[in-house]
Amino acid sequence: MKLDLKLYRGYVNDQELNVYGHLFKSWAPDKYRMDRSGLKHAVAIIHMFRISPLKNREITLKFKDIEVTTKTLDDGYFRFSIPFSKELKSGWHEYEVSCNIKDFGMIEKGEFLKPHPSKYGIISDIDDTFLISHSNSVFKKLYVMLSKNINKRKIFEDVVEHYKQLSRAGQDSEHASNSFFYVSSSEWNLYEFINEFAKIHELPKAVIKLKKIKTGISDFLFTGRGSHDHKFEKIKDIISFYPNIPYVLIGDDSQKDADIYERICKIFPKSLKAIYIRQTGKKKKSEITTILKNIESLGVSVCYFKHSHKAIEHSREEGII
Repeated sequence: MKLDLKLYRGYVNDQELNVYGHLFKSWAPDKYRMDRSGLKHAVAIIHMFRISPLKNREITLKFKDIEVTTKTLDDGYFRFSIPFSKELKSGWHEYEVSCNIKDFGMIEKGEFLKPHPSKYGIISDIDDTFLISHSNSVFKKLYVMLSKNINKRKIFEDVVEHYKQLSRAGQDSEHASNSFFYVSSSEWNLYEFINEFAKIHELPKAVIKLKKIKTGISDFLFTGRGSHDHKFEKIKDIISFYPNIPYVLIGDDSQKDADIYERICKIFPKSLKAIYIRQTGKKKKSEITTILKNIESLGVSVCYFKHSHKAIEHSREEGII
């Protein structure tokens, strides 16, 4: 039997530690190279969705003097949400997860974030917010995924500068930064692609939260589609976990970001500083403009922009950066 563990970046506050990942009886999606050309790249992408998770298997977390065991869910996903009140410095910390099945076993190391004292928390969508994905067209999105490797995928102009300034905003030390979270309707299969893309373009290091993992070719054809309500739940969880800082939410008008962010503003009326929505088509959408006007009436600053330099100007005008 082959085992493979994939760990994701977790996070901690003064009361609770959250780390999570997947267990597979095949290669994890990140084992397939993302820099191949032509047909080899397309095959690698498809293989990322042809995976075999392992359900109900024991997984053990170790961090400092903590050792705790749980079992995987039906889709191979596991999550440790455990009480944690020990003194811990701000920044990234390494943890360890292990699994043993009969004569097979493995250990993987992951990391989790203890935020620096933050002026803001920044929660950003991914597809068509910073990564050009063509989410408005399912066929074009699939074509781009299958035909362009990670080095050929494009990022919007000036978006890196905006995110870097948001990361540094209000921080006195060069080693400190505001906390970033990337939340998307892409599935966990694409975690490593998103993580590597962010590294290549020097986007701020972030906790990444994605949609339930897919396990077949038919699922691949509908990647990123369906309900986006999980984004609402994940954003709600983040703000509830770190309730004492104002948040900046960044998304686009290709899916349901504005609607989700409006709901978030209504539930957390004291927690939102600004909402940014990227215009992905030739014209602004009237329904998006209406939603943003309502958000503005709740006392939250809004910006509906085509190019990131406009978002940067808005952030400066609002004193965010």
